[in-house]
Amino acid sequence: MSTKQKVLLLGATGATGISILDGLLETKQFDVEVLVRPSSVEKPSVQQIKDRGVPLRVSDLNASQEELVSTLQGIGILISAIGPHDVLQQKTLVRAAKSAGIKRFIPCAFITIAPPQGTMLLRDEKEIIYNEIKRLELPYTVIDFGYWHQISFPCLPSGRVDYVVWYMRDIGRFVSRIIVDERTVNKYVYTWGDILTENEILDIVEELSGEKVKSQHKSVQEMENQLDDAQSSLSLDPTDPGKRTLVYIAQYVYSKYVRQDNQPRYANYFGYLDARELYPDFKPISFRELFTEVLQGKGKTPDGH
Repeated sequence: MSTKQKVLLLGATGATGISILDGLLETKQFDVEVLVRPSSVEKPSVQQIKDRGVPLRVSDLNASQEELVSTLQGIGILISAIGPHDVLQQKTLVRAAKSAGIKRFIPCAFITIAPPQGTMLLRDEKEIIYNEIKRLELPYTVIDFGYWHQISFPCLPSGRVDYVVWYMRDIGRFVSRIIVDERTVNKYVYTWGDILTENEILDIVEELSGEKVKSQHKSVQEMENQLDDAQSSLSLDPTDPGKRTLVYIAQYVYSKYVRQDNQPRYANYFGYLDARELYPDFKPISFRELFTEVLQGKGKTPDGH
């Protein structure tokens, strides 16, 4: 009989979820299963997970709490990497996790550092779930990280890096350590790699690629106008996922370039644990290393290969 921690992962086919799944499987210290909706079972991305020998548990998040409790039986750690438009669907899952005796719930955080309310709509909605967790006294860990390397570099005139969709192996490697660390129970943890300015990123990209990249610099006024336009558009139809996405993006940009929230010092101000201090032996991939691999064709393609 296996003595490994049994982990259930929701959202395993998304960019963050795939990295988490890879990190969990890499350690070989977990019995990993994946939670999928009935409508997703036959999708190629889910079949790829099955082909890796990962068992599935099938349930709709809109199911009753009782049904979800049954689905969660025997699970020790529940990790949610649900998509941004479905964050609030975790409410019933949180209650079911409490009833099922889940030892630790990892809600869908995996976002940049920002104030808990009033700056980013997506963060506001995540905090609703965090508060539900705390109301029920369900053991948890919130894990946030900086900007992904692969959304930090610009396109090249040659198009050589356009094939990259996601490339986030460090996320899963961090998660696999954090979820079994007693120091992180009921804590917020911040993971990070490089801290680079936009000019430093452009210098690395141009040096390694040998190509000249056109700057995409926008003024503060332009970013504020973009944010105002996105929010005004969403107010006309708050349920439109496309308009919500534009607000998410505009708020990320404003938080990053104007407020400059996403920094270790700000995470420390909010009381986060620093994963780099918790695991000093862990060496994240640097931006330079990653971009070198991307130029060599080793990044991830749309089909996940």
